[in-house]
Order: sequence, then C-alpha cells, then structure tokens
Amino acid sequence: MTQLEVLYRYEMHPTEAAMSAIGAMREVYGIRGIRFDETAKTVLVEYDATRLNKATVAQLLRRSGIDIVEEVPLVVPKPPDAEPEAAAS
Repeated sequence: MTQLEVLYRYEMHPTEAAMSAIGAMREVYGIRGIRFDETAKTVLVEYDATRLNKATVAQLLRRSGIDIVEEVPLVVPKPPDAEPEAAAS
C-alpha cells in the first residue's frame, strides 16, 4: 500500500448534501481519510495510490458536489537560486 495525500482548494462551502456524499465517499476502497479546513477552503484527501490516483480523487470530490478550484501543492517549491555573482577581477 502506498499512502499519498492530495490537497484541493474549493470555492464555495459544501452543502449539506455534498457533506453527506463525502461521508459516502469515505467508503470508497482506497480512500483513507478526508479533512476539511474551512478557513483555508481546502480539503485534504489521504488515499492508497495502488488503488486510486489524483484524477480519480478529484472526480469523486466533484461528483460529491465539492466545487474544486485547484490542486494545492503540499510542499512549497524551492525558490530559484539567485544568479551567482561574477567573480571579482
């Protein structure tokens, strides 16, 4: 089993029907956990990568009624290094 996490930002607060559908989504084989952060408007999904992939997880969220806007990277990319200064003559 390869456990991965993916983080999505959503636009509008999920409705009661969407939250009910999310409850059913927890029963999908391969979904390990779902956590919402209402202040950041994000949803973190833990899943088994041997059973599912990011596209499938996003599709399950959309079918549940979650308005996904974008995938948020879990690791902030390293900023490019400043160009090396020219050696003094």
